[in-house]
Amino acid sequence: MRQELAVYLIAGTQDVAKANLVGFLEKALQAGITCFQFREKGVGSLTERVQMIKTARKCQLLCQTYGVPFFVNDDVELALMLGADGVHVGQDDRPVQEVIELCGAKMKVGLSVGSLQEATEASNLQGLDYIGVGPIFATSSKIDAKAPVGLALLEEIRQAGIESPVVAIGGITTENVSAVLQAGADGVAVISALTEAANLEEEVAKLK
Repeated sequence: MRQELAVYLIAGTQDVAKANLVGFLEKALQAGITCFQFREKGVGSLTERVQMIKTARKCQLLCQTYGVPFFVNDDVELALMLGADGVHVGQDDRPVQEVIELCGAKMKVGLSVGSLQEATEASNLQGLDYIGVGPIFATSSKIDAKAPVGLALLEEIRQAGIESPVVAIGGITTENVSAVLQAGADGVAVISALTEAANLEEEVAKLK
């Protein structure tokens, strides 16, 4: 799991130019991302839901072609419908214990944490495969992002003896990725660092 977290791309059509998520994802896979999380926001109608499922399936097939895990953000029903490799939920989404009971035997489960207490509780859960820690730095990619927790939380998590695989998220760039990994993260989850990159291959290589 730790190797899969190295360069973990999170994206939906809202994050890429001309909403061409499938085209962008293929370029990112060619560039060497190690995991992809489908995170589609703003789906309101049935028609939009049908289109979202089609897009998710295309992304999943691409990930399978390149041998990269395909995760779904929050949408447990979609993850189960597609037979995704994993599902990721936040503290305010469906209770993680319920998600583990529904999905744990079929796919990997990740959980976002933003404090040492949340990380400690997560590390004691049977069936949880990794934790996402953040936001490390300020980010504009998520309008509902919480206040940055900084590198200190990563260090506190490791100093507390928590050995769970950790992916850091929030404002991570090629300029600060080394500090993030040195603080205790196994990998980094990024949105704008790649969706806004001028050269995808170069950016992925730098993050690695």
